[in-house]
Amino acid sequence: MSDELSLTRGYNLLRMNADTENRDATFTLSGREYELLEGVFAPTLCPSTEIYADWLPYPEGGSFLEIGAGAGVISVTAALSGCAQVTALDINERAVENTGRNVARHGVSARVRVLHSDMYSALDPHARFDLVFWSSSFIEPSTGFAHETPLHHAIFDPGYAMHKEFLRSAAGHLEPGGRLLLGYSNMGNRKLLAEVADGAGLRFEQLHAAPHPQLADVEYQLLEFHAADRPGS
Repeated sequence: MSDELSLTRGYNLLRMNADTENRDATFTLSGREYELLEGVFAPTLCPSTEIYADWLPYPEGGSFLEIGAGAGVISVTAALSGCAQVTALDINERAVENTGRNVARHGVSARVRVLHSDMYSALDPHARFDLVFWSSSFIEPSTGFAHETPLHHAIFDPGYAMHKEFLRSAAGHLEPGGRLLLGYSNMGNRKLLAEVADGAGLRFEQLHAAPHPQLADVEYQLLEFHAADRPGS
């Protein structure tokens, strides 16, 4: 997909999310009802959240870390799918509040903690997880772009700076044998993602892919990252 078309669709999604007059205070996804606060990415405006929530291999009895929890759908689903410990992070304070409300709504407060965090910044340096996941802000905007609102963070990543931090610091927060997964799309810059992964000593494989139900040229993907094989290693 062209960079111009991806950017146009990103801005359309931003406008829809910022339309407070037409946003419902609650929504239903995968048969569960959630609360939605203003200023938080609405999972009903695109199918990615529901798709990733269905694909993720939640470690039953294990630990799960979600970067960019938003309204909390995936973190709640992880707890209800058998994860013993779930940590939900978001840079958006409203999203932190929103996730906390939905965690309480679904009775999983004993297993889910929610933190205000820029990527891993709020975590204890020694915190380790069996699965780390981020539904990434995969649209790369043009040079000079600035994150004007928290919603911009949920959609755009100039220069893939957030992807760099996600991959660079992930190894320090994975249990031995832990898995690092990324929700992605063909609207993203996959060539740049491969370069960023290589810079972090990682490679990736695609586990799943599915088309957007209304936009035939849009595909959502679940990627898993592994240590790259180095010559002579």
